[in-house]
Amino acid sequence: MAEHPTVGPILFARGCDRRAFRLAALLVTGDREAAPVLVPDGADPVPPVRLDGRFGRIVWRYDFALPARADATYRLGPQVFPVAADLSGDLRIAFVSCNGQENGDLRRPVDERNAMWERLAHENASRPFGLLLQGGDQLYADEVLDADPGLRRWWNAPVRDKDRHPYTVAMRETAERFYFERYLALFEQPGIAALCARVPSLMMWDDHDIVDGWGSHPSRTLDSPVGRGLFAAARAAFALFQLARSPDEADAMGGTLGYGAAFPGFTVVAPDLRSERRPDRVMGPAGWAALEGWLATASDGERLLLMSTVPLLGPRLSWVEWLIGALPGIAKYKDDLRDQWQSRSHRAEWRRLLRTLEREAVERGRGVTALSGEIHLATRGEMAFGDGSVLHQLVASGIAHPAPPAGYSAGLGLLAALGEDPLENRPIRLRPLPGRRWIYTGQRNYLVLERTGTAWTACWELEHDGRTPALAL
Repeated sequence: MAEHPTVGPILFARGCDRRAFRLAALLVTGDREAAPVLVPDGADPVPPVRLDGRFGRIVWRYDFALPARADATYRLGPQVFPVAADLSGDLRIAFVSCNGQENGDLRRPVDERNAMWERLAHENASRPFGLLLQGGDQLYADEVLDADPGLRRWWNAPVRDKDRHPYTVAMRETAERFYFERYLALFEQPGIAALCARVPSLMMWDDHDIVDGWGSHPSRTLDSPVGRGLFAAARAAFALFQLARSPDEADAMGGTLGYGAAFPGFTVVAPDLRSERRPDRVMGPAGWAALEGWLATASDGERLLLMSTVPLLGPRLSWVEWLIGALPGIAKYKDDLRDQWQSRSHRAEWRRLLRTLEREAVERGRGVTALSGEIHLATRGEMAFGDGSVLHQLVASGIAHPAPPAGYSAGLGLLAALGEDPLENRPIRLRPLPGRRWIYTGQRNYLVLERTGTAWTACWELEHDGRTPALAL
């Protein structure tokens, strides 16, 4: 009997053309087990590459390609997995985010926690998805702070004292084990495991994959020995389990873990909004260079799907930030507001990104859609570009996080009514989901994008109310 249960396979998309879909599959075995070979459709067996080994486990990766067919398969050990590998014609894409909760996530009843995952897996079984986009907070790692007493003491210490706490060997080992084993527990969850073995994913992290609000805390917190050590442990685990990259491969990516992937007729670009984040910026030089490089490689006229883990279009926040600054009793929410593109601290950078996307639309004829999570609600927004085309913001959040209180949705709705116009003559309009009355919907949810011919549509699957009507993009 195996000392540890095998976790995986987890499929990762590397891009495709009209002939082949390039993929990677991640598998985690016990350190005394031999990894099986993977046999793609119509090709020779593929041996695994060892990416990492620790805590009694070995992480393997298989790099392979499948023919661009709707009924492609691969075999791993005795099991055969179907993959909808033809993305050149009509296709379906699922988008999810916020897969957990801040406290007690894995202590919840499995059926309740994964209800929306099971629904998504059932939908895939009847009408397969070509891609699974996972847009942030795949892992809720906040409980890492309780894994070692030293981590909790550091977190609770005043900001002025944060850099006085050493990052001990015990703290490092505890943090690395926590992230590693938390990912294993996540990817063996029912529903999640079934989908990730059959639908290739593109994933990007957000704050909870590290710890709540990471990057928006004071620099003295982020740059303290414990802060740097905690981030390094989270980064290595993220690269391994959400990018299928070895430590050396992650280091070669430089200061950002953002990336892009090209598919027939569209490109997915996933900027890294956490690695270089500071209270006064969202992305640094490496992040901006990577984003602009991926935009430049895409063909004119193709659709751009931008995974902005934090919503790109949102309500006006400057008044709320002023209020929090004036009322010390609610100052704990300052980091949450600074996390948003709409924060006063990021306004110039926000405008830069919106202008960049407008150039993609106006000068290169690209339809631009932003996909986001983070807020634990479902909503959408629009901003018209100079040529009359529309930037669509689609927010699906979260697939496993409980819906917030109704007052939270109502409060955000009031802010949305104030309007926002970061670019002159380009007002943002936040709108209800199709068929809904209120701007924000407080139900667990996921998003389904469909391309039929050259037409793109989006609809939301809501936990209680089911499928919304389709929105034309």
